[in-house]
Amino acid sequence: MNETHRNEPRGDAYDLVIRSRRAVLPDGERPAAVAVRDGRIAAVEEHGAALAAAADVDLGDTALLPGLVDTHVHVNEPGRTEWEGFATATRAAAAGGVTTLVDMPLNALPPTTLPSALAVKRDVAAGQVHVDVGFWGGAVPGNVPALRTLHDHGVFGFKCFTADSGVPEFPPLSYDEMHAAFREIASFGGLVIVHAEDPAILEPPADGGYPAFLASRPPSSERSAVEQVIRLVERTGVRAHILHLSAADCLEPLAKARSRGLPVTAETCPHYLTLSADDVPAPVDGLPGTSYKCCPPIRDTGNREELWRGLADGVISCVVTDHSPCTPELKRGDFVSAWGGIASVQLGLPAVWSAARARGHGLGDVVRWMAEGTADLAGLTGKGRIAVGADADLVAFAADEPFTVDPAALHHRHPVTPYAGRSLSGVVQATWLRGAVADGTPRGELLRRPDRKETA
Repeated sequence: MNETHRNEPRGDAYDLVIRSRRAVLPDGERPAAVAVRDGRIAAVEEHGAALAAAADVDLGDTALLPGLVDTHVHVNEPGRTEWEGFATATRAAAAGGVTTLVDMPLNALPPTTLPSALAVKRDVAAGQVHVDVGFWGGAVPGNVPALRTLHDHGVFGFKCFTADSGVPEFPPLSYDEMHAAFREIASFGGLVIVHAEDPAILEPPADGGYPAFLASRPPSSERSAVEQVIRLVERTGVRAHILHLSAADCLEPLAKARSRGLPVTAETCPHYLTLSADDVPAPVDGLPGTSYKCCPPIRDTGNREELWRGLADGVISCVVTDHSPCTPELKRGDFVSAWGGIASVQLGLPAVWSAARARGHGLGDVVRWMAEGTADLAGLTGKGRIAVGADADLVAFAADEPFTVDPAALHHRHPVTPYAGRSLSGVVQATWLRGAVADGTPRGELLRRPDRKETA
């Protein structure tokens, strides 16, 4: 990144201009100058345009991306802050080019299933966040009467599980309970997001190794649950989104649902797109093998390539990290006892970009999956794009620069990752949040749906 040039500001000057020969805009990748005023993008001009500004940054050939929007992050605070917290998670997000995240309702104590719990979470997050943060609510047995109030308090939608969530305070919904929750959420135009695995098909692993764990959560469990969700969408009219899709067998029913105009979308994650079952090493004192454990599981190489085709075809609309960390102790043991979750909010962009470019995709595709698509899912139309009027959330991304993942360089609380030692392409050189450089000062805001904000 070239040196910042400072001009004498005038009354009509911009606060900041960022120039790049590789600006990734909604209409394609081209040279451009992005002008910022009062935290928003005020103009997008030709690369060499004469623009008066308090600061003028020339990135040269370093790409300029919109800040990513990660709608699937488990922060875990309060209650399990020893796993992760708002300060560490959002610092890692900023380092990875993520300028907005939406926090999942479980793993924190209390879970975000009541308005009082949402208030607790917002109070705890205030003043700590390095990026903008919104919140999902939760749909669990017995809380249907609270869903509308949570919606009115600004949650972005409601997460539910069809199978055991892994924590007792966030139990799954039966089919009838899902029907009741979906009907209520549809009544106020809300969004439901679903962890879709059919518990009737899941089985305990035969032993503690990865092959047995993988066999215990077959693709048919995901497909069965996805088909149940589609049937409930037909019956209730609710908007539904399938979380962390790992089984390519689900693409067929999802494509058919979309062709019929049903409001069903799906996401996948970097680990399903970049790793495979063949990559999982044998555990050594519980690590690193169990660092690959997540639910649903990382599947075989052929399945991975089918997921890429689902992205290219638009059946899968976005890519999120499902950042789900825990203490190193909880990752020890075998694939039965270890916690299932992968921490990657800082690595999602280079991991996906490295794999995408190898398959002929461009930076515009990655932005569509990880910024525009996720922003649209959450209704954050002022995020995830370099466009006049949008928040000036921007990322300087050296797309061609290789690096090796060093866990010591990661900012989330516990640097356990299956990406350790992997060679990736793409280095985040700088991140701007509403025009201010992410420099370790917690400037993030707490977001409410739709686009209502209050200072963190």
